Amino acid sequence: MKEAPSYGKLYLIPSLLADTEPLEVLPLAVKKVIDMVDHFIVENEKTARHFIKRVLPSKDQPSLSIELLNKFTDTSELQRLLTPCMQGKHMGVLSEAGCPGIADPGSDLIALAHSIGIRVVPLVGPSSILLAIMASGMNGQNFAFVGYLPIDRQEKKQKIKHLEKISRATGQSQIFIETPYRNDKLVEDLLANLSSQTRLCIATNITASDESIKTYTVDVWKKRKAEIGKIPSLFIIDASLKPAIG
Repeated sequence: MKEAPSYGKLYLIPSLLADTEPLEVLPLAVKKVIDMVDHFIVENEKTARHFIKRVLPSKDQPSLSIELLNKFTDTSELQRLLTPCMQGKHMGVLSEAGCPGIADPGSDLIALAHSIGIRVVPLVGPSSILLAIMASGMNGQNFAFVGYLPIDRQEKKQKIKHLEKISRATGQSQIFIETPYRNDKLVEDLLANLSSQTRLCIATNITASDESIKTYTVDVWKKRKAEIGKIPSLFIIDASLKPAIG
């Protein structure tokens, strides 16, 4: 009987969401894995090396093998990226921010690893999506992350109304993000197209010292004249018409 190949493990290593001390938001297990692994697949080499150095300053940087995986990576390259794993070496996948495989290009690589028989090990770390829904007061049992809304204003208006309709019918919280320089324009469009009693959570700079996670009805947000600026933000709407507080 032929023995199963002895592959290395593929560790999914969470990174920081903001400029905070790594071990304030990351468990010790992340540091231990970074100490053990010398082969990494990352979105950006410079920021990945900076993160590794912050978590483990003693790590020998010149000895690291770092491969890029981003939106420009051709799918035909994915198996090559996993070569060290197939040779029995452990590897780490690093996202630019938050958890690999969540709103980043790592999911196709992870799916391929499963199909080959490589063990995938997710590590605990900050996810802006989960942290925001936790703190929003909205439905944490039924929610959907829909990524970016359309750029075209008319298409965006239709999408906003569609998401609100889904939320009202099902109670499902709808989560989405925006490129930071378009934040204030998105807020303007949300307030113009959502019903007055739909709840809107705006979460900014999650885990940073100036973190802000606030949930109000659209009517209250209009009075507050929210301006976010060009900082990482996440938005959640809930149109289930629960009684508003405050």
